Amino acid sequence: MKKIKMTVSGRVQGVGFRYMTKMVADQIGVSGIVRNEDDGSVYIEAVGPTDKIDAFIAAVKRSPSPSGKVDTCKLEEDANIENYISFRVTN
Repeated sequence: MKKIKMTVSGRVQGVGFRYMTKMVADQIGVSGIVRNEDDGSVYIEAVGPTDKIDAFIAAVKRSPSPSGKVDTCKLEEDANIENYISFRVTN
């Protein structure tokens, strides 16, 4: 299992980014959370098999929302992320 956290910046709030991210996560088969941050970025935690996490990361970097645009993506693996059951929008 691979566990990652990402902070995505750009045009990622107010464009359906979180809900489209959840849709992509559900299609690929990863679990985790996505939420807006006060600084305008979006924070994501995702858990799943390496190949599915890699596909999810690629989809997020392309922006799952057609009106969104990812400028930067800070990504790191974190073994302390909980084992989520599903993928949720938390705010």
